[in-house]
Amino acid sequence: MNLPSYVYLLLAMASSASMALMLRMLSSSENNRYGMLLGNYLTCTVIGFLLLENKSLILSAKPATYLCGLIGGILFVVSLVCMQTSIGKSGAILTSAFSKLGLLVPLCVSIVFFHETPGVIQTIGLALVLMAVWIFSGSKNDNQSVRSFNLPFLLVVLFTNGMADGMAKIYNVYGVRSEDSLYVFFVFLSAAFLTLFLLIQEGIRTDKKTSLKDLAAGILVGIPNYFSSVLLLKALDGIPAFIVYPVFSSGTIVIVTLVSLLLFREYLNKRQLAGLAMILVSIVLLNL
Repeated sequence: MNLPSYVYLLLAMASSASMALMLRMLSSSENNRYGMLLGNYLTCTVIGFLLLENKSLILSAKPATYLCGLIGGILFVVSLVCMQTSIGKSGAILTSAFSKLGLLVPLCVSIVFFHETPGVIQTIGLALVLMAVWIFSGSKNDNQSVRSFNLPFLLVVLFTNGMADGMAKIYNVYGVRSEDSLYVFFVFLSAAFLTLFLLIQEGIRTDKKTSLKDLAAGILVGIPNYFSSVLLLKALDGIPAFIVYPVFSSGTIVIVTLVSLLLFREYLNKRQLAGLAMILVSIVLLNL
């Protein structure tokens, strides 16, 4: 089905927000921390395989499809591990802020290497997005906000998260459009293998076991995760990356915030309300 690119972008935001909300409801620290992640990536891999029209192409894809899929999957997992480590070093507020500011990486790549240059109004909108994401990442309940922080590791979080998202744009330029579904399949397949290795290592180190509950939660998270990746890739076909990534990131924040307000009664403080207002204004500016 061919839909307008902005529809794919809206659907990608909805899928990403669904994944974030499910993670909020299902996350547990009682068992091996990679259990849900493995269930997530295995689900994405299975869905990707089932939706492949010609499964024989798995063994005859273009080199760019294999390579981008492998790198993308590794970056997905590495970015998560870096975030988990950084929370212990620098707290949740700064880690969350730097992970969201990772959208700078694909934006810089698209502007410098792919010559997608924003106009003046869009540049203002982009600046507002970056300021809003930083503001919105603050939480009135995080008691680690005044602790010391590890700037080099925070920059690693920014880079790995940004590159994980940016691989979609790199594949969009160097890959073959007819192999989009194969690329997504290889991303999640490589992520699943790496996560399985980390899960086994974690089990040996901590003696924590993976429960069926964790795997089941991962399945529920994996469904919107898969479609978020596919839809984002389709959106990049018709919309420049300097619009797609800020709108995708900020739009997801808006959806999660509104749903959390309605379902979980998570009310916003003044700082967060200001950030939300800036996000809404920036989305308008970016699309002018």
